[in-house]
Amino acid sequence: MRLHNLSNVKGAVHRRRRVGCGEGGGHGKTSGRGGKGQTARSGGGIRIGFEGGQMPLFRKLPRRGFNNKNFKTYYETVNIGELARLDESIKEVNRELLATAGLVRMNSNPLKILGEGEVSRALKITADKFSSSAKAKIEKAGGEAVVLEDPAEIAAEASE
Repeated sequence: MRLHNLSNVKGAVHRRRRVGCGEGGGHGKTSGRGGKGQTARSGGGIRIGFEGGQMPLFRKLPRRGFNNKNFKTYYETVNIGELARLDESIKEVNRELLATAGLVRMNSNPLKILGEGEVSRALKITADKFSSSAKAKIEKAGGEAVVLEDPAEIAAEASE
Protein backbone atom coordinates (compact mmCIF):
# COMPACT_ATOMS: atom_id res chain seq x y z
CA MET A 1 0.00 0.00 0.00
CA ARG A 2 1.29 3.41 -1.01
CA LEU A 3 0.11 6.97 -0.39
CA HIS A 4 -1.30 7.27 -3.93
CA ASN A 5 -3.42 4.14 -3.34
CA LEU A 6 -5.16 5.49 -0.23
CA SER A 7 -8.75 6.66 -0.49
CA ASN A 8 -11.33 7.94 1.96
CA VAL A 9 -13.99 5.74 3.50
CA LYS A 10 -17.42 6.18 1.89
CA GLY A 11 -19.22 9.03 3.63
CA ALA A 12 -16.07 10.58 5.15
CA VAL A 13 -16.02 13.57 2.79
CA HIS A 14 -19.08 15.82 2.59
CA ARG A 15 -20.08 18.20 -0.17
CA ARG A 16 -19.48 21.86 0.70
CA ARG A 17 -22.76 23.53 1.69
CA ARG A 18 -23.64 26.27 -0.78
CA VAL A 19 -25.10 29.04 1.34
CA GLY A 20 -27.08 32.00 0.00
CA CYS A 21 -28.35 30.13 -3.07
CA GLY A 22 -32.08 30.51 -2.47
CA GLU A 23 -34.66 29.48 0.08
CA GLY A 24 -34.93 25.95 -1.24
CA GLY A 25 -31.36 25.06 -0.23
CA GLY A 26 -32.09 25.43 3.48
CA HIS A 27 -29.47 28.14 3.94
CA GLY A 28 -30.82 30.97 1.82
CA LYS A 29 -31.68 34.58 2.71
CA THR A 30 -29.48 35.19 5.80
CA SER A 31 -27.26 32.13 5.10
CA GLY A 32 -27.44 30.85 8.67
CA ARG A 33 -26.23 34.14 10.20
CA GLY A 34 -29.56 35.17 11.75
CA GLY A 35 -30.80 38.73 11.38
CA LYS A 36 -28.90 41.97 10.86
CA GLY A 37 -26.15 43.39 13.04
CA GLN A 38 -22.53 42.90 13.98
CA THR A 39 -22.55 39.10 13.90
CA ALA A 40 -24.21 38.98 10.46
CA ARG A 41 -21.43 40.99 8.80
CA SER A 42 -18.35 39.50 7.23
CA GLY A 43 -15.41 39.81 9.61
CA GLY A 44 -17.85 40.80 12.33
CA GLY A 45 -18.30 39.24 15.73
CA ILE A 46 -17.54 40.10 19.31
CA ARG A 47 -14.41 39.17 21.23
CA ILE A 48 -14.31 36.55 23.98
CA GLY A 49 -15.43 37.94 27.32
CA PHE A 50 -17.32 40.90 25.83
CA GLU A 51 -20.54 41.56 27.77
CA GLY A 52 -22.21 44.23 25.65
CA GLY A 53 -20.38 47.15 27.24
CA GLN A 54 -21.04 46.01 30.82
CA MET A 55 -17.90 45.71 32.95
CA PRO A 56 -16.64 42.20 32.09
CA LEU A 57 -16.30 39.58 34.82
CA PHE A 58 -12.54 39.20 34.32
CA ARG A 59 -12.09 42.92 35.09
CA LYS A 60 -14.33 42.82 38.15
CA LEU A 61 -12.44 40.01 39.86
CA PRO A 62 -9.26 40.79 41.84
CA ARG A 63 -5.89 39.71 40.55
CA ARG A 64 -4.34 37.18 42.88
CA GLY A 65 -1.34 34.91 43.07
CA PHE A 66 2.22 35.09 41.84
CA ASN A 67 3.54 34.77 38.33
CA ASN A 68 7.26 34.26 37.78
CA LYS A 69 7.20 35.60 34.19
CA ASN A 70 8.65 38.98 35.19
CA PHE A 71 11.56 37.39 37.07
CA LYS A 72 12.49 34.57 34.67
CA THR A 73 16.08 34.48 33.39
CA TYR A 74 16.42 34.15 29.62
CA TYR A 75 19.74 32.74 28.36
CA GLU A 76 21.61 33.07 25.09
CA THR A 77 22.47 29.44 24.29
CA VAL A 78 25.18 27.83 22.19
CA ASN A 79 25.73 24.11 21.61
CA ILE A 80 29.17 22.49 21.79
CA GLY A 81 28.77 21.28 18.19
CA GLU A 82 28.57 24.88 16.99
CA LEU A 83 31.84 25.74 18.76
CA ALA A 84 33.59 22.91 16.90
CA ARG A 85 32.88 24.74 13.61
CA LEU A 86 34.90 27.80 14.69
CA ASP A 87 38.31 28.45 13.11
CA GLU A 88 41.05 25.99 14.16
CA SER A 89 43.36 28.84 15.29
CA ILE A 90 40.90 29.90 18.03
CA LYS A 91 41.83 28.58 21.48
CA GLU A 92 39.80 30.88 23.78
CA VAL A 93 36.06 31.39 23.33
CA ASN A 94 34.04 34.18 24.97
CA ARG A 95 30.85 36.11 24.29
CA GLU A 96 32.51 38.72 22.04
CA LEU A 97 33.99 36.01 19.79
CA LEU A 98 30.63 34.18 19.59
CA ALA A 99 28.88 37.44 18.71
CA THR A 100 31.30 38.19 15.87
CA ALA A 101 30.79 34.62 14.62
CA GLY A 102 27.01 35.25 14.67
CA LEU A 103 26.19 32.53 17.20
CA VAL A 104 24.81 34.86 19.93
CA ARG A 105 23.66 38.46 20.27
CA MET A 106 25.49 41.07 22.29
CA ASN A 107 22.84 41.79 24.92
CA SER A 108 22.39 41.62 28.67
CA ASN A 109 21.14 38.01 28.68
CA PRO A 110 23.58 35.56 30.30
CA LEU A 111 25.35 33.01 28.09
CA LYS A 112 24.88 29.26 28.59
CA ILE A 113 26.82 26.50 26.82
CA LEU A 114 24.80 23.35 26.09
CA GLY A 115 26.14 19.84 25.42
CA GLU A 116 24.65 18.88 22.05
CA GLY A 117 27.31 17.84 19.54
CA GLU A 118 30.97 16.97 19.95
CA VAL A 119 34.16 18.97 20.45
CA SER A 120 37.48 17.41 19.46
CA ARG A 121 40.00 20.12 20.42
CA ALA A 122 40.97 21.86 23.63
CA LEU A 123 39.13 25.17 24.07
CA LYS A 124 39.06 27.56 27.00
CA ILE A 125 35.42 28.65 27.09
CA THR A 126 34.19 31.52 29.26
CA ALA A 127 30.42 31.72 29.91
CA ASP A 128 27.85 32.42 32.63
CA LYS A 129 26.65 28.80 32.82
CA PHE A 130 27.45 25.34 31.45
CA SER A 131 25.26 22.27 31.28
CA SER A 132 26.85 19.27 33.00
CA SER A 133 27.20 17.38 29.70
CA ALA A 134 28.86 20.39 28.03
CA LYS A 135 31.35 20.78 30.89
CA ALA A 136 32.20 17.06 30.73
CA LYS A 137 32.76 17.15 26.95
CA ILE A 138 34.96 20.26 27.16
CA GLU A 139 37.13 18.74 29.89
CA LYS A 140 37.29 15.37 28.08
CA ALA A 141 38.70 17.16 25.01
CA GLY A 142 41.37 18.78 27.23
CA GLY A 143 39.72 22.18 27.42
CA GLU A 144 38.58 24.37 30.30
CA ALA A 145 35.11 25.67 31.23
CA VAL A 146 35.39 29.02 33.03
CA VAL A 147 32.25 30.23 34.82
CA LEU A 148 31.87 34.02 35.01
CA GLU A 149 31.15 35.42 38.46
CA ASP A 150 27.73 37.05 38.83
CA PRO A 151 28.13 40.65 40.16
CA ALA A 152 25.06 40.16 42.40
CA GLU A 153 26.60 37.05 43.99
CA ILE A 154 29.91 38.86 44.58
CA ALA A 155 28.08 41.73 46.31
CA ALA A 156 26.09 39.26 48.47
CA GLU A 157 29.29 37.45 49.56
CA ALA A 158 31.02 40.73 50.38
CA SER A 159 28.15 41.86 52.62
CA GLU A 160 28.26 38.64 54.69
